[in-house]
Parts: sequence; C-alpha cells; structure tokens
Amino acid sequence: MAGITSFRARDIKTTHPCFSKEAHHKFGRIHLPVAPACNIQCRYCIRKYDCANESRPGITSRVLTPSDAVERVRALAVRNEKLTVVGIAGPGDPLANEATFETMAAISREFPGLTLCVSTNGLYLPDRLEDLLRAGVRSITITINALTHVVAEKIYSWVTYHGKTLTGREAAGQLLVNQQRGLINAIDAGFMVKVNTVYIPGVNDAEIPLVAWFAGVKGADIMNIIPLIPQAGFESFQRPTAEMISKMRNECAPHIEQMTHCRQCRADACGALGEDKDMELEVLNAAIGEEYCEMV
Repeated sequence: MAGITSFRARDIKTTHPCFSKEAHHKFGRIHLPVAPACNIQCRYCIRKYDCANESRPGITSRVLTPSDAVERVRALAVRNEKLTVVGIAGPGDPLANEATFETMAAISREFPGLTLCVSTNGLYLPDRLEDLLRAGVRSITITINALTHVVAEKIYSWVTYHGKTLTGREAAGQLLVNQQRGLINAIDAGFMVKVNTVYIPGVNDAEIPLVAWFAGVKGADIMNIIPLIPQAGFESFQRPTAEMISKMRNECAPHIEQMTHCRQCRADACGALGEDKDMELEVLNAAIGEEYCEMV
C-alpha cells in the first residue's frame, strides 16, 4: 500500500484482552475518554458524559484532557503490573478528535511497552491511518454493521465527512466505502484488526455473515458480534438472546475467529474485562500508595 509504512503487530495478540480469550483474565486494559466528538450518528447510540451509573459503550464519568489521560496511565502503570493495553473508545469517535493522537503519541513515548489501540466507526480511517501509525497505535477495532447501503441507511442517521453532513443513501455509501477501504489499508499496514458488529434483530441479521466473510477474506484477526442495547432509535427493538448470538457466531465462525468474552465496556473502563473498576478511585488509590511509599 503506497504511502503507508508496514509493520507486524500479531505478536501482541497474546497480551491483548480484547483479541485473546486466554489473555482477558490475565491482563488489564484502560480506556481513556479523551474523544467526545463523533462524526456519525448511529441510531442505537446515546453518548453520556458525567455518568457513573451505567456500564455500556458511550458512557464516561468525565472527559479527560490529553495531559490528564497520560497522568492517569502513569498512576495505574505504577501499581498495576497486569496493564498491557491502553485504548481510546470514545465516548465519541477517536478519529474525530485530535486529542486522540496527542494522547497516544505521549503515551507511546513514555510507555513504549504498552499496546495502544483505538475503536472507530471507520469513517476517517483511510484519512488518519498514517497519523495512527505515527502516534504508536498498533491495534484497531472497526465497527461495521452492514455491507450494503440498504441496511446501513436503517442504522445510521447521518455522517459528517470533509465538512459536509450526509444523510440517507449518500451517508451510508460514504461510510461503507471508507470502512471497507480503511479495514483493508489497516490490515495491509500490519495492524491487528478486530471487527465489531452490533446485532440488530430484524435489521442486519442477513448482513452479519457477509461482514464476517468480508473481514475474514481480507485478513482481519477476529470478529465481535455485540447484542443490541435497545435505546434511542431502536428502543422498541428486542435485544438478541444468548441463543441468537451463539447461532450467529457459529454461522460466522467459518469465515473469521469469533470473540466470545466481550463485556461492552464503558469509554472509561479500567482493569480486566468484566471488572469495570472505578477509574477515579483507582487513580486515587495509586496516588495514596505513592504518598505512603514516600513517607516510609
């Protein structure tokens, strides 16, 4: 791929809790909520800031500045030897926020041993891939919920690309083209790539196996089929049952490895998958620990 430096990141898979089922209870991750702006509106998404009472994507207790985020990693790295991954997953789209690149570059310089990753809707991925490389990011999750504009139109209200807000078929077409191009470019560059797909019963049932086929044939590492959380524009829909999710994963497994240990984490999640520790309290405990060590 012209203009993009290639590398290989597959060796970090064994210590990345989101890419390896064996790693998810051995190693920890921290999500840094530095990215509030979003460039698309998914009909199933509600972003909340200042919220400590829910645990789902798009939620954070507060939005951090890049300097606050780096300080948070410092505090946790000192006391948590299982921390291997630093991610940015919102509460908006990381690639729509310059703070993402500033934060990741600073962490890469100070903590070169940590794996850096972002979770994105993929709209800006072809444009910002080189910037991610320069910032030290080596792992990407792309949420792809459809492969055709007919289905995508039902899932997305609008997208904003190059300063223009698009709706309907035009929005769906632009998003799908960029997602697919971004996935291919990221794989060619050597990134570890996970594809997230929200399972919306009655909307993208038939499309999910096509997403699995496309991601698998292009070389993505793993796929994560996520059950819809009924809210916003899909509030009246039913959440797919465990049996439905299992059946869909079995149908997609011949195309690409399936992730089965996702916990649909908050944008400020901390610790091992499923722990969702209070990050504010963790940082406070770390600070208290450091003060105690200095006293003795």
